[in-house]
Amino acid sequence: MERKIITTGDGSSSIQLTEWDEQYHSKHGAINEAVHVYIQTGLVHFIETNTDVSPVSVLEIGFGTGLNAFLTLLESNTRNVPIHYTGVEAYPLSNQEIKSVNYSEMLQESPTAFLKMHETPWETASEISSTFQLEKRKQLFADITDQDAYNVIYYDAFGSRVQPELWEEPIFKIMYAALKKGGVLVTYAAKGSARRAMESCGFIVERLPGPPVKREMLRATKA
Repeated sequence: MERKIITTGDGSSSIQLTEWDEQYHSKHGAINEAVHVYIQTGLVHFIETNTDVSPVSVLEIGFGTGLNAFLTLLESNTRNVPIHYTGVEAYPLSNQEIKSVNYSEMLQESPTAFLKMHETPWETASEISSTFQLEKRKQLFADITDQDAYNVIYYDAFGSRVQPELWEEPIFKIMYAALKKGGVLVTYAAKGSARRAMESCGFIVERLPGPPVKREMLRATKA
């Protein structure tokens, strides 16, 4: 499927699947969305309400460009909180695509760590910084078998318009099993059908203010 680099509303890059007219991030702002949904409402929320958990284990559904992982790395460095990060992606980007996104420039960071994340081998845990360990797995989301393994899940799958099966009860059963008790799943989505699917699996689901231009998002907790 053809992919092309686009510029989103906050000036940061994303990738568009032209056949689906679907983007890897919000067209209104890739960085703004990622910071609001995954870092602030997911990671920071968990860290600040579970100060005794170390390291914090994060699972990302859709490693994609590595933006969420990069922001998590920066947060772990700033807070000096150890994080073990697992990014699942069935269709990794090319080196050319990775080098075409502008996240390091936009965040005024050296590109060294961002490029290192993408250069590390798949299926192997690698130390990216003193506080951040990354494992990238080439895997379909439906094939995840982890049990009680993660504190936070970034659920960043493509939308239900193009992949409805990723927003139904069977996949959220897998996510529920993968989370530790007290863990949270956060996603940009806010559809009632997705919320009901999560609740049917046992999640306690909150509707929260969404990122810029989006009214709501969801955060689900495994009680």
